[in-house]
Amino acid sequence: MSTLQTLDAHIARGTAPGIVVAAGSVDGPVETFAAGDLSADAIVRIQSMTKPILAVATLQLVQAGRLTLDDPVETWVPELADRRVLRTPESPLSDTMAATPITVRHLLTNTSGYGATTAPSPLQDAMRENRTDAGAEPVAMGAQDWLDAMASLPLMFQPGAGWRYHHSFGILGILLSRVVDASLDDHLRQSLFDPLGMVDTGHVVPREKAHRLPAAYRHDQERGLVEVEPAGAGFYVEPAPFDLSHAELVSTAADYAEFALMLASGGRHRGRPFLDPELVEQLRTDQVPAAIKTPDSFIFPGFWKGTGWGLGVAVVTEGEHAGRYGWSGGQGTDFFINPDRSFRILLTQVEMGPQIMELFGDLQ
Repeated sequence: MSTLQTLDAHIARGTAPGIVVAAGSVDGPVETFAAGDLSADAIVRIQSMTKPILAVATLQLVQAGRLTLDDPVETWVPELADRRVLRTPESPLSDTMAATPITVRHLLTNTSGYGATTAPSPLQDAMRENRTDAGAEPVAMGAQDWLDAMASLPLMFQPGAGWRYHHSFGILGILLSRVVDASLDDHLRQSLFDPLGMVDTGHVVPREKAHRLPAAYRHDQERGLVEVEPAGAGFYVEPAPFDLSHAELVSTAADYAEFALMLASGGRHRGRPFLDPELVEQLRTDQVPAAIKTPDSFIFPGFWKGTGWGLGVAVVTEGEHAGRYGWSGGQGTDFFINPDRSFRILLTQVEMGPQIMELFGDLQ
């Protein structure tokens, strides 16, 4: 079955109202396939596909000598100095001991001690109460308020001694803005988006382009696809409601293809050096010790089977796709790069669930 036939089949059975795929390699053109009511130039909520972008932005600063992976985060984020850590992830919030410093590497590898809780605990209750728990909805407060709320909580484990998803990259976005002493959006635009030609990527959609922002949906067992964010309006249309340094981006298939092309080319973009190949190698190499790849570390059962985590991306470590790396977004988006330097980007605007995961599997 061809790519377009696969997309049409999923549209017909209601997986998503619209799907866009961009596929290419360093040796050929990028092909774009659009099915249903999602146009090829749609500006979509990429959610956690923001993480690889932040990882590359961090590695650019490493390349420039402005920080190292093992620098303590508190150098730029003093709110996270003198951390306390729970004696066990289920302990009362008062049962803590001194924590070792969080480093930049810990943020990139999701091993900072902050992250999504996967089991009921006092910490889970506290994160829900102070609005720092992870979910499909946009962030509920500005970067400084969010950071202060995170800093009021103990770590779940000593930095480097466990793996939990998501929150480390919110902290990383704030850290990057402080390293460069500028808004994160401006820095990403100057250092990454403009050089790569990512003209429609950012934290918000300009009003004159709002007609290209589709509605977002989730599957409901009784009602089918239910709209959760309107087309052309809502949180992601400018102006930003507050500082979004800790938040996630919008992008297009064409823009993300330029980003994937740079990584697939080993850090070069259309013949020009962009990122040191040795740093790209670190990004796509598993950085997580086997001892902390525990079943309770992520919400997806069996995640660690044949899988590792590099710097902002998941890495396939065994099987027929060993060496493939990339990541997904909670609003039904995905990208991966193969060892043969080909890549594929998949965009929907349907919250992750069994139907979307089946679509991912059919295209992988």
